[in-house]
Amino acid sequence: MAAARTPQDATGTGGFRGRREHREHGARERERDRVSGSGRVRNGPVRAIGRALRLPFTKTARGIRKATHAHGAGESGLGKLIELHAVNGAGDVMITVALASTVFFSVPTDEARGRVALYLAITMAPFTLLAPVIGPLLDRLPHGRRAAMSGAMLARALLALVLSGAVVTGSLQLYPAALGVLVASKAYGVVRSAVVPRLLPPGFSLVKANSRVTLGGLLATGVAAPIGAGLQALGPRYPLYGAFVIFVAGTFLSFSLPRKVDSAKGEDRALLAADEDHLHGPHRQPVKRPGLRTVGIAVTHALGANAALRWLSGFLTFFLAFLLREHPLTGQSAAVSLGMVAVAAGLGNALGTSVGAALRSRAPELIIVTVVAVVLGAAITAAVFFGAFLVACLAAVAGFSQALSKLSLDALIQRDVPELVRTSAFARSETLLQVSWVFGGAVGIAMPLNGALGLSIAAAVVALGWTTTARGLVGSARHGGKPRPRVA
Repeated sequence: MAAARTPQDATGTGGFRGRREHREHGARERERDRVSGSGRVRNGPVRAIGRALRLPFTKTARGIRKATHAHGAGESGLGKLIELHAVNGAGDVMITVALASTVFFSVPTDEARGRVALYLAITMAPFTLLAPVIGPLLDRLPHGRRAAMSGAMLARALLALVLSGAVVTGSLQLYPAALGVLVASKAYGVVRSAVVPRLLPPGFSLVKANSRVTLGGLLATGVAAPIGAGLQALGPRYPLYGAFVIFVAGTFLSFSLPRKVDSAKGEDRALLAADEDHLHGPHRQPVKRPGLRTVGIAVTHALGANAALRWLSGFLTFFLAFLLREHPLTGQSAAVSLGMVAVAAGLGNALGTSVGAALRSRAPELIIVTVVAVVLGAAITAAVFFGAFLVACLAAVAGFSQALSKLSLDALIQRDVPELVRTSAFARSETLLQVSWVFGGAVGIAMPLNGALGLSIAAAVVALGWTTTARGLVGSARHGGKPRPRVA
């Protein structure tokens, strides 16, 4: 009979085996640490160099993300929309640089005027007919706003590739492709206007949110414009390649917006009418509930004043482009002269956007009346005492006033239009403003290159817009508007 093993024997044998396994495991760990440590030593300088090279980009990206997501914009999704609108602005300016160089700068002035007129006739005329249809059409797709924005980005990416071949060969494909870019850009703008109210952070006014989105687009445009000019120096198709890459990025970025932007909860369609008779007249079917409502007298008059300013913007864009090419600013080339006026307008626009955010929604009617009066005075002064400095000042004042007046219109829509139809009202108002810009550009092309005469016509149109809307806006401000509560 075998002797039984004592606990001491078991403990001794097991303890020896355990100590041996522990020593073997420790040896393996030390060997692994030695190998990985030598790897870290060898890769240390490489990683340090990599971090140093990435630092400017990562630090810039973190700074941009911090700015766009501040004050609750990150949690609400507004920060994502700001970034998407910056991508949109950068892509648009790339296409603008390529087309301007092809249609405008590449030929003598007389021929350029004919080519730009042809460009407007082939692209802007159909665009003017299509623009009023885009808003109502997109109203039928309230649950696909992210897809609509992504589709607008993808369409412009593909059309940029088509344009990259057309600008080199000079084929007629340039005109339908440019029209497609305009329509896609307009579709994006309409959807963006409808999306902003869904992404307001707590305590944010619509004016402040729109000013942030607009300012993001302006800053991106300012950064992308010199890059586009540098690519243009390599060849006319390279800015379009850049636009393709940017719009492809925007295609995917559109789906990073929150799902709530696709919600149509509590929404209906709006008509830009000033009284119930126009809204529910015999030409419309009666409604069972008050879904379609008047937008209010203040909104319609503010829209008229903004249309006059947008007309002026389109007019100055084309009229000054040809005028300064034929008669540059004193001591400057045509390109530098146009660049100076464009920078003045851009700075004015950025300043107006910043001031609008600071003023929030205080007395929007009086702000609109005041800025249109200021533009009218600047236009009259520039027409009477026509000169290089006054032209640049007029561009800056027009940019400032257009931005501030548009933000005030947004404030009125937020205040006076029920949320039930608010997004639809934004879409339709933006459509009307775009069409006004088109008509202004057409008049700027048709005008003779006489600075005093052209600016006199511009002053007359602004005066008409101001006199027909000022009384109604002042009366609305005097009676005051009661803000409507947000219901969704």
